[in-house]
Amino acid sequence: MSLLIIGGTGTLGRQIVLQALTKGYKVRCLVRNFRKANFLKEWGVELVYGDLSRPETIPPCLKGITAIIDASTSRPDELDSLKKVDWDGKLYLIEAAKAAKIRRFIFFSAQNAEQFDNIPLMKLKSGVETKLKQSQIPYTIFRLTGFYQGLIEQYAIPILENLPIWVTNENTYISYMDTQDIAKFCLRSLQIPKTTNQTFFLSGSKGWVSSEIINLCEQLAGQQAKVQKVPLFLLKLVSNFFGFFEWGQNISDRLAFVEILNVENNFSKSTFELYKLFKIDPSEIIQ
Repeated sequence: MSLLIIGGTGTLGRQIVLQALTKGYKVRCLVRNFRKANFLKEWGVELVYGDLSRPETIPPCLKGITAIIDASTSRPDELDSLKKVDWDGKLYLIEAAKAAKIRRFIFFSAQNAEQFDNIPLMKLKSGVETKLKQSQIPYTIFRLTGFYQGLIEQYAIPILENLPIWVTNENTYISYMDTQDIAKFCLRSLQIPKTTNQTFFLSGSKGWVSSEIINLCEQLAGQQAKVQKVPLFLLKLVSNFFGFFEWGQNISDRLAFVEILNVENNFSKSTFELYKLFKIDPSEIIQ
């Protein structure tokens, strides 16, 4: 089986690439910057030029490909590229995949995406899910929470650099997951027919509140964090206020993401069935 991986230089994408190569898959990565992706070539990946904002570059990348794994996404504050890449580009990709008779399309979305139409990236993620389901391409969708790797930038670095960490006063538990484990589920789905045309919620087995993560980072860093607590209702109010102004749209969208953290999930209730289907031992998962 030959794989086209999009977003292979990213935090999640590189783990998928590495594990796919280890399992003996032929891996091709769609890239815009060959210099940035040079480490993938050194691993043994075939690099091909492709840009989701340039539709004509996509079909040639699919020649000889069996499955697509789309691990790419724009940052929520990159408003200019959101529609061009995460909507128009993804629709071009789906159409090209259909024409190329791709046998599996794996797409990574976000938890509760359909509940946040006011957040552009979440609205686009939800819309792409719908388009992929309607395309008749065999698909698997993984809805993710947060990455453990993302906590470094969010908590560890601000503590080390003596910068403030902004948190809400809500004790919402977030079940972060290691990208290595997400990659494991992703590649295992290619081997299990029952995962075709299914949507799965992936999260770790342990839920964390922000105070626990901060305490752990303080211990590791050997210094105290500057914690600034903001009531969730106030953050939402600020988000709505900035949304009235074109110059404040970036701020508005970034603040709106806090709402996602306030939505409870029931992932843990189906964890046992999920591991059983994917034939993964819970002891293999990084906590």
